[in-house]
Amino acid sequence: MSNEIVIEAWNTVLFDKFTRFKYLFVEGYASISEEALKRTSYLEGARVLDVGCGFGDCTINIAKALGAEGRATGVDCASSFIRECNKSSAEENVKNAAFMIADVEADDLGGPYDEAFARFGTMFFNLPGLAMKNIRQSLVPGGKFTQVVWRKREDNPWLHAAELCVREIVPVISHDDTKAVHCGPGPFSMAGPDMVSDMLQSVGFERIQFERFDSDICIGRNIEEAIQFALEIGPAGEIIRLAEADGERLKSTVVEALQDVIGQFAREDGTIWAPSSAWFITAYNPR
Repeated sequence: MSNEIVIEAWNTVLFDKFTRFKYLFVEGYASISEEALKRTSYLEGARVLDVGCGFGDCTINIAKALGAEGRATGVDCASSFIRECNKSSAEENVKNAAFMIADVEADDLGGPYDEAFARFGTMFFNLPGLAMKNIRQSLVPGGKFTQVVWRKREDNPWLHAAELCVREIVPVISHDDTKAVHCGPGPFSMAGPDMVSDMLQSVGFERIQFERFDSDICIGRNIEEAIQFALEIGPAGEIIRLAEADGERLKSTVVEALQDVIGQFAREDGTIWAPSSAWFITAYNPR
């Protein structure tokens, strides 16, 4: 299965959308990122791989924690994101962060690394088993892999409530029925602990553990931004985009319906904070 369509999507339409909402991905996810990194005490001088690094904010924070002798390497399939990563590390004058373009399912990831990390960077692989095997092979014996993924839809209403709303209004087009670029399997592809632990074990990982972490995340500084976020990012946005002309025609109806769906998460100051639930998954390369 080729990743060309997915890589094109992340380099073009998805990159443009994520850039428009960069604040929400960096600041909105801050509580999750901080907790995940706090639970992983990196040794000074360690070598760490950040898988699916996106804008590189986690890579840069990891690099700062490693000291001058350590090195954090961010990898992403999209050259557009890597350009942003290099720009950010230069602006922050972080010398020990490096970034590279690679398909984690198939390409050499360098290393060996003492640890690997991924914040919402493993859920869009077409063939996740190949990616997990490649990550493990890039680690030193005993190396640790920590990944953060979304738990089940029902415990992430910031995405799921909007998706259910849109499904009632817009015709749903399967990825298999369109030639349009798309994001891959989607944000909940790694939500099942049995499936994920079996996959990790099958490619050689051991001591696999899951920890649940729930937190409220910011999905908009106001209701308008939160609705726009829902329309462009995640399952709801994907339904509208793949529906093409029908999606555009019905968008005003969707916006009206989302006022109540998204509005339920509004705080007194008008910002929109919704419940989220993630897995922190750890696994080790055998010694």
